[in-house]
Amino acid sequence: MCGIAGFFGEGDRTDLARMIRALAHRGPDGEGLYADPPAGVYLGHRRLAIVDIAGGAQPMWNADESIGVVFNGEIYNHRELRAELEARGARFRSDHSDTEVLVHGYAEWGEDLPARLNGMFAFAIYDRARRRMFLARDRFGEKPLYYYSAPGLFAFASELSALKHHRAVAGAVDPRALQRFLAYGYLPAPTALYQGSAKLPGGHHLTLDLAADEFRIGCYWRFRVEPDDSLGDEAEERLAEELRHLLTQAASRRLMSDVPLGVFLSGGIDSAAVLAAAGERLSLGAIKSFTIGFRERSFDESEAARQTAQALGSTHADEMLDLSAAKALIPAVLSRLDEPLGDPSIIPTYLLSRFARREVTVALSGDGGDELFAGYDPFRALALADHYRRLVAPPLHRGLRSVAELLPLSRRNMSFDFKLRRTLAGLSYPPALWNPIWMAPVEPAALAALLHEPVRAEDLYGDAMALWDEDGRKSLVDRTLEFFTNFYLPNDILMKVDRASMMVSLESRAVFLDNDLVDFARRLPARFKYRKGERKYLLKRAMEPLLPRAVLERPKKGFGMPIASWLRSLPPPPAETVAGLDGRALAAAWREHRVGKRDHRLLLWCWLSLQNCLGGEPHYAAAA
Repeated sequence: MCGIAGFFGEGDRTDLARMIRALAHRGPDGEGLYADPPAGVYLGHRRLAIVDIAGGAQPMWNADESIGVVFNGEIYNHRELRAELEARGARFRSDHSDTEVLVHGYAEWGEDLPARLNGMFAFAIYDRARRRMFLARDRFGEKPLYYYSAPGLFAFASELSALKHHRAVAGAVDPRALQRFLAYGYLPAPTALYQGSAKLPGGHHLTLDLAADEFRIGCYWRFRVEPDDSLGDEAEERLAEELRHLLTQAASRRLMSDVPLGVFLSGGIDSAAVLAAAGERLSLGAIKSFTIGFRERSFDESEAARQTAQALGSTHADEMLDLSAAKALIPAVLSRLDEPLGDPSIIPTYLLSRFARREVTVALSGDGGDELFAGYDPFRALALADHYRRLVAPPLHRGLRSVAELLPLSRRNMSFDFKLRRTLAGLSYPPALWNPIWMAPVEPAALAALLHEPVRAEDLYGDAMALWDEDGRKSLVDRTLEFFTNFYLPNDILMKVDRASMMVSLESRAVFLDNDLVDFARRLPARFKYRKGERKYLLKRAMEPLLPRAVLERPKKGFGMPIASWLRSLPPPPAETVAGLDGRALAAAWREHRVGKRDHRLLLWCWLSLQNCLGGEPHYAAAA
């Protein structure tokens, strides 16, 4: 795991050094800089040494130094690719560096290289002979990759803050990005916060022609549900066995490490499945599992995680935290996020990463299980929502929303009143907008009031609507799976985990996002994922031989924090806000929330995140 940065065009070595210095937390074990002023090419790398510690320094070059690479991530099938490339005549100089596979793989396959990789990655390859720069990002975007383009300059980096350290990169907030952040609670790729900047989406590559000073972007993979309708219920046992094998194989691939490794463990099935699958390859007693807990019961999963660890036999460690201590970390963590995020679980994710980093450098996670196997609450709401839409007239719906607003506000995690209000909000819109509105910090009409300009839902959510409408034959479950997997997973969940873990120089690996496992899940009919109100149906069947029934039947809790309560005691950000937002309206919303009149938790958290993100240099020491 590392941080990368570089540019072509305007600038010099001091710009590169500043960019790389801003990524020191991503790679504390080493630094590499390459500068070719006559060619205008600059490449930089910060290293967190995980695989081939002695032979993995970067930038890394082939024998004649015609092809060089800076790389962030892990290639889990690098040994197979190395053997194939050696058979084709490639001569490797490292012992087992996965980075060197990229150099020889590009020489052999060119732009087809990313499609052959099973891993998480963001890399930039400099092809000196062809005068090209080739950038690519893994299928889901586990590893970040931003770029900035302007006449005379193309720059890239693992984080926006590193881009901003180049003297020619402007830092003006893009009004369109601001709208999309408040509409989604995250910034969906390719949108990035600053004008002239963008995120390379997962599953895409970018080729920069240095001679012409222009680039093109291509898509090499995208997630689509393509169910095999020939699979009947009689195939259930065989499919469960295949899923168990694929999960074990995926975990085994991610045990590749030359440094200590552990597992993030919550009270749910996904992380338990990862731990059990890893235990099929290693002795469970040799695997360390980590949990953080909170003394407020509705937010605590530590006892459930402890029971799972005891049942499976991992070497378990947990840390109980006082919520007030966690609350004190909010400004420090948010200021280091690099990009605003409306997901409060960044705080417990950071705390868990910090705790695990005391003993390990790599942690396996269960991220992706909810998206691939229908684990979220909206899956349960879909059928009722469809009936409601057909039966309830708009005037009655508006009345029901008004009544729901009168319900007392609960402080419990994912309380009934909170979910009811969110559900009714989504049902005020067409089905293509249900999922984004259910997750939205603020509805389009309220956002228009904050911006003092018209805002159309179709403009905010056009890409999500296009995805929903792409194939009208698909079920509501499959369309919802596609929304969560293409939008929420890469831009919220994976972004959150990457930033939280990298703040403490910890590598996190998502077992469920293995290529083979994902391709299996894509072809499963919806009834094997969500059946008669039961989420993750086949995953639970697959794990029956490996997990206790108490784990399989445990209700989903989520990794939450009492943000609604915290915001009532936190002082609001300064009245001065980002240009274009109505600071007085936001302050009024904060007052309504503090006195318990309305629940504005998602909007106010987004405002807090945005203000801290734009407030200056990250306060690294405060969050350490």
